[in-house]
Amino acid sequence: SRPGIGIDNERHQMWVGETDWVYQGTFTVSDEFLAYQQIYLRCHGLDTLATIQVNDAHIGQTDNMFRTYEFDVKPHLVVGENIITITFDAPATYARRMDEEKGEMAAWTHTMRINSGAWIRKEPCNFGWDWGPKMVTSGIWRDIELVAFDTACLSDIHILQDHRAGNVKLTVNVEVEAVTDANLTINVEVIDPDRQTVIASAEAVVGETAVLDIPNPQLWWPNGMGQQPLYTVRVTLLARETVLDSNQKRIGLRTLKLERHPDQWGESFYFSCNGVPFFAKGANWIPISPYPGSVSNDDYRLFVRAAADANMNMLRVWGGGIYEDDVFYDLCDELGITLWQDFIFSCGTYPSFDADFMANVKAEAEDNVRRLRHHASLALWCGNNEIEQGLPHDEGWLESMSWDDYRALFDKLLPNIVRELDGQTDYWPGSPHSPCGDRDFWQNPDCGDTHLWMVWHGRQPFEWYRTRPDRFCSEFGFQSFPEPRVVNEFTEPQDRNLTSYVMEHHQRSPIGNSTIVHYMLDWFQMPESFEGTVWLSQILQGMAMKYAVEHWRRNMPRTMGTLYWQLNDMWPAPSWASIDWKGNWKALHYMAKRFYAPLLLSGLEHPETSTIDLHVTSDLLHKTEGIIRWTITDAQGSILDEGDIAVSIPANANTFVETLDVARHVATHTTRDVLVWLELDVAGEIVSENLVVLNRLKHFELPEPNISLAVNELDDGRYAVTLLSDAPALYVWLEHPEATFSDNFFHLRPEQEHTVYVSAVDIDALRVKSLVDTF
Repeated sequence: SRPGIGIDNERHQMWVGETDWVYQGTFTVSDEFLAYQQIYLRCHGLDTLATIQVNDAHIGQTDNMFRTYEFDVKPHLVVGENIITITFDAPATYARRMDEEKGEMAAWTHTMRINSGAWIRKEPCNFGWDWGPKMVTSGIWRDIELVAFDTACLSDIHILQDHRAGNVKLTVNVEVEAVTDANLTINVEVIDPDRQTVIASAEAVVGETAVLDIPNPQLWWPNGMGQQPLYTVRVTLLARETVLDSNQKRIGLRTLKLERHPDQWGESFYFSCNGVPFFAKGANWIPISPYPGSVSNDDYRLFVRAAADANMNMLRVWGGGIYEDDVFYDLCDELGITLWQDFIFSCGTYPSFDADFMANVKAEAEDNVRRLRHHASLALWCGNNEIEQGLPHDEGWLESMSWDDYRALFDKLLPNIVRELDGQTDYWPGSPHSPCGDRDFWQNPDCGDTHLWMVWHGRQPFEWYRTRPDRFCSEFGFQSFPEPRVVNEFTEPQDRNLTSYVMEHHQRSPIGNSTIVHYMLDWFQMPESFEGTVWLSQILQGMAMKYAVEHWRRNMPRTMGTLYWQLNDMWPAPSWASIDWKGNWKALHYMAKRFYAPLLLSGLEHPETSTIDLHVTSDLLHKTEGIIRWTITDAQGSILDEGDIAVSIPANANTFVETLDVARHVATHTTRDVLVWLELDVAGEIVSENLVVLNRLKHFELPEPNISLAVNELDDGRYAVTLLSDAPALYVWLEHPEATFSDNFFHLRPEQEHTVYVSAVDIDALRVKSLVDTF
């Protein structure tokens, strides 16, 4: 771009989705390979409108990015070099043509989406979303392989669990594709997760089930509730003594259920594992990259590990993206991250009145239910994202998709497939959805799940969250900018202003930057620099989510889940993510680690009475004892009062402890000069800390703190950085061009040390700042 114009490379690649693409390659086939009775070309992911040729012979066509396709290619192969050619039709052109020929489908498009994409089974956010780019792709996004066999091969393995006291019975159903009549049997072995030895085995004739008993099972638990042992189930197909094929799957022995029961507030909505209810703590997951197939295993590990490290136990795989790669689900199994899995339908209407469309969707759903059903982490199948919310409230939606059309897809086709092919995972028709009352009441606080956006889209204050007693909050969020060094990736110095063309171009929420500023001025003084604005937006975002989550955790067991929008990003831009596209934790993610902690000490302030209600919320499965220590200081750090409270903390519950009265200190210092510091001590360890104020921080006269850093190198290559301040330092953060931190955006009381563990090469590049540096 020319200086002063701004970087807008997205606009210059729009032609990609308007263009046909040809992929061609060669492969070698041996005499021995060609001698197999059956040879298939298996395509695990073609994006999207593909015509396949092998040695100039037409093999087949595809029209669904999410399906696995198999084609018989044996008649077309030759010994030696073979040529495969895959031609992809332009998806953007196709989407427009289908709208013209079959009728345009309604969707929330605004200015951020090229097309609803309803007629093409392709990643919806490929066409743009209110946090991501418009990059319409074409190509091979998952593996292509040749599969050859004689006699027979395994085509499907379905494992069902029956839990009894001290025992789990596994029923293994196996499907086989046979090309000859043969006496086929299967052997099933279960391998222990620790010793890797066979602990159970069974044989069966093909067509019958194999049943195995697992005595004294090691149960799988969500993150924070226990361990995640994974058993291997190995299936071998034999013709007499000859091994024809084998396959294996890792499973966790557990029950994982959506619990819906009448209660004093309406109908419950919570998840239980092994019969134990748990509060779902997590976020919504979007695709990591705008380029399907470009994400590495390390990329997946970075983001899923970050969720686990922030004490999360659930992610919602959002219905505007993709069914993720196997490695994602494997990682969630290993780390105890339960999954709410949407089918890929979002924010628009779909032609479920069209028989060809429904047949395509049926095959897609069958493929993915078969692929994912065995995962220990799979907690729920959900039909769609926000279609029930849009149908009765958005003009034109019901003209393109009637309620009968909706029910045909989300109340009949998809749940029937889940029931038939999974059988042990619950199904939910859409998010949000209310099963009591009218279906168009999508913010029902008494039952079902809700998406709550009056903070942000409705510009309600953060305190609005406390008016909502919802059962399960599956979407709510607040935006921030990525840190300055990431903003610098897509801006030049003259672009670093919120109103520059580039900054506004990367902001895909129509109300985005102005809404951030609106809330920023409600809470803080006007930042003095662009960089200060960027950092302060992250603090603001973290505060918003802290307000929401602490309230809903205090509200358990009525509320039993919070999944904020969103965990991750797919490009450098302002968004609702708590981790930017490079994997850097924003302030929100550090705060989430604290407000999702197993033990949470929080204070509910009442400025009108100058009182604070103290609560301890526990996700632990056992009772524990602790001591709450509270300290009241003025803005300069002088101690006005302090005390401690012994507290007995019940398991898996919120406990109101007592009300702290600070009225006499407010009378002498005003609400603009009182800070209430809280800490929870369990067995000599501070497990939760918090800060409560009775006024907006913009009205506090906070001093400039002098923060010292003491750095010690550890044996593992990390550094222990101990911070000490001579005055209250709020939202202290460490900066480094490449380091990772164990903690950040925390508060420092005067003369109280706080240690952060830093992974960095050049520790001399470390810098420290706090809230007052933004002013």
